[in-house]
Amino acid sequence: MKTIRYELGADGIAIITHDALGAPVNTMTEQWQADLAEAVARVEGDKERLKGVLVMSGKKTFFAGAQLDNVLKLKAEDAAAGFRGIEAMKACFRRLDLLGRPVVALLNGAALGGGWEVALAAHARFALDDRRIQFGTPEVSLGLIPGATGITKTVRLLGLMAAQPYLMEGKLFGPREAMDLGLVNGIGATMDDLREMALAWIADNPQALQPWDRKDYRMPGGTPSNPKIAAGLTVAPAMLTAKTHGLYPAAQAILETMVEGAMVDYDTATRIESRKLAKIMVGQNAKNMITAFFFNLNAIKSGQSRPAGFAVWKPARVGVLGAGMMGAGIAHANASRGIACVLKDVSIEKARAGHEAIRRITAPLVAKGRMDEAKQAALLNLVTPTADAADLKGCDLIIEAVFEQRELKAQVTREAETMLSEGGVFASNTSTLPIGGLARASKAPQRFVGLHFFSPVHQMKLVEIIRGQQTDDETIARAYDYVLALGKTPIVVNDSRGFFTSRVFGTYVMEGAAMLAEGIAAPLIEHAAEAAGMPVGPLAVIDETSLSLSVHVMEQTRADLAAEGRAWTPGAGEGLVERMVKEFGRAGRAAGGGFYDYPAGQPKQLWAGLKQYFEKPGVEAGVDELKRRLLYRQAIETARCLAENVLTSVHEANIGSIFGIGFPAWTGGAIQFVASEGLESFLRNADALAQRHGARFALAPPVRERLQQGLG
Repeated sequence: MKTIRYELGADGIAIITHDALGAPVNTMTEQWQADLAEAVARVEGDKERLKGVLVMSGKKTFFAGAQLDNVLKLKAEDAAAGFRGIEAMKACFRRLDLLGRPVVALLNGAALGGGWEVALAAHARFALDDRRIQFGTPEVSLGLIPGATGITKTVRLLGLMAAQPYLMEGKLFGPREAMDLGLVNGIGATMDDLREMALAWIADNPQALQPWDRKDYRMPGGTPSNPKIAAGLTVAPAMLTAKTHGLYPAAQAILETMVEGAMVDYDTATRIESRKLAKIMVGQNAKNMITAFFFNLNAIKSGQSRPAGFAVWKPARVGVLGAGMMGAGIAHANASRGIACVLKDVSIEKARAGHEAIRRITAPLVAKGRMDEAKQAALLNLVTPTADAADLKGCDLIIEAVFEQRELKAQVTREAETMLSEGGVFASNTSTLPIGGLARASKAPQRFVGLHFFSPVHQMKLVEIIRGQQTDDETIARAYDYVLALGKTPIVVNDSRGFFTSRVFGTYVMEGAAMLAEGIAAPLIEHAAEAAGMPVGPLAVIDETSLSLSVHVMEQTRADLAAEGRAWTPGAGEGLVERMVKEFGRAGRAAGGGFYDYPAGQPKQLWAGLKQYFEKPGVEAGVDELKRRLLYRQAIETARCLAENVLTSVHEANIGSIFGIGFPAWTGGAIQFVASEGLESFLRNADALAQRHGARFALAPPVRERLQQGLG
């Protein structure tokens, strides 16, 4: 065997050690599946001499799960073979269930997805008491389902209601929570501790059975026939559809498998599970989500876009200029990771208001018991509010987060840059203004970089690193390391107006405004966006970011282009946004109302003026057509960013579009969406949209060439 070691001691204890040769982790390769069958056969052959079996790992983690690159190769016609393979593996697990001897897993590290299902194949589990260790079945986040007994066993161990967050939401848990849930039988400080507990358990349970194989077994909470359970299940499908709009088939398959499996015996339930997985894993949705959330995300985490040859860097002290919502959020992000931060504004009152905003960010954690007051106080003590630039002295990194006005940014840059430590980095949090232009105010443009955080900072995972024309590789490497140190996801883009995320985000909101200008009903526009999988409709989201800010960006663009001797022509939807602000005084939520009204104590509602001033009777628009326009407009702009070298990799295009602008996760990102549509089909559809709606949907030859070069 190449992935499993088997030995039987004189004490009657057999040890199965998962330890794939030459691999950093254990995964469910074809070789492992063959080795598993052989190991189980050896256990059965040694049964008369056996007192029990210990299942262990020769790696730093226990077991990593399925071989996901194989899933990307599957086609619809592979479903039947997939079903047979799943059933063969489960048959091995079932033979261990019914061995008549205790099987105990010793969990030295993480066991996720298929890895946790390997752990569940034992009658008992003991784990190291380490908060860094995670267990669980997060397959739904990859468009898959826990199909190697994970659903069937979790439901039978926890009950239908209690199992839902761990299966349908992919909630992970550590050893202590696993102990509280009854999924782990004990925790210990060392592997010797675990072995001692396991041997004691084996001695106490010489003919161990799984709970569902005992005659007195009852499902926790009851089966679907229980009136209370039935009442909850009646509304569950509707709630799921309302949340997912039918775009995430894995979540639906998990719910079906849970309920159908709970109505039948264990063996029938596992076959239902196998059939559901066989269908799901050959679908396009799984391919999209695996591509983005496993391969693309791991490419970023592994530093594929980080310049090589530079030592890992973490600033000891960071300065933040501007204590508004964004500046306070950035300061909180630093303090929450133990990085001391100076929060400066034009007055001590404003700086202290930003400090108080950090307290409000942490207050819910304290209220929920996830942070005690001592830790909150320690976090707040790491942030120094000030109005004195001298307090920035010695900062390794200073980030300006002031208003999007070129002159103001230049002023604060000149004032604060001299306070940097030797070789320190200056960054701008601008969301639209080219870094090259802002760097003109710097005495060291090679150490000037864009760090575009997203609001609210404490919830948004992405940070867009913008390389200016003179930004050197060491500065980019430092920025990359800093973003990772904050626990966030970095993407690196080249300088351009709006960079990548703001530029593409702008196409989304302006396409919604363009639809409104065409006379399409506002409720239909918002519904189509949500039905496509966008988290918020384009009219609602521009209200949150501020219509007046959009107008300000337009005016700054107009001024910049005029200075270059070029004219600026409003794009589709931009004229309507200007009218909203200048003619109707509707500047956005912060100003009291924009496309929506915000009555006190009531849900927001679309402004009645939209129907009065913009909606045109007789204008027909199908939801599918509107969905296509909103998704294609963003994908086309992303493709342009690739062709123009604003984006330099597909993995950053996909992750940036999902985490930065809310492009639907089911697509796998904007470029994976192109791939899933099929390139030729995408090009035809884009051409048709260009004919109907104009040049913003047109794909120029360089863009077509870039897409045809490859989407992976």
